[in-house]
Amino acid sequence: MLDPMDEDGLTASGNNASTSGVDPIVRLENWKDTVGKNYVDIEDDNGDVLRYRKHANGRGLVAHGAKVAASARIEAGAYVEPNARVLDGATISAGAWIEPGAVIGAGAFIDANAHIGPEAAVGAKAKIGVRSFIGRGAQIAGGSLIGDDEKILDGERIATDRRGFHLAA
Repeated sequence: MLDPMDEDGLTASGNNASTSGVDPIVRLENWKDTVGKNYVDIEDDNGDVLRYRKHANGRGLVAHGAKVAASARIEAGAYVEPNARVLDGATISAGAWIEPGAVIGAGAFIDANAHIGPEAAVGAKAKIGVRSFIGRGAQIAGGSLIGDDEKILDGERIATDRRGFHLAA
């Protein structure tokens, strides 16, 4: 039988107490501090606080007001801003940033640290390379391949073949 608990209420002593240095009895009086949150509040440049929830598939951050399909993968470290849409099966890699109003098509792949500008559209099954920048209102056709470190200007419309060669407009 255990002896009465010490006055701090955290350890027990006696013949049955643990000798390995691990306390056999632990009270979680502040249990709320040990449970993980599923949201993060971040202050933007204007001083407004935006609330992001962690997406169930990948744990990336999705702002309130964004619409992300349950089958989409938003990796940890990726951000999807308000009013953006990410459709079925799309993947947003770590460090990628999807700005407000952007649309990512079904099955599209946005690679690490890519930046999709506001109101831009990336078509179904398109691939955007590492550190690429897609400007405001730009449109990337479905199935297109944008290579690593490429910059697509604001309002530009791009279609490529599967190798990434630009097609005539």
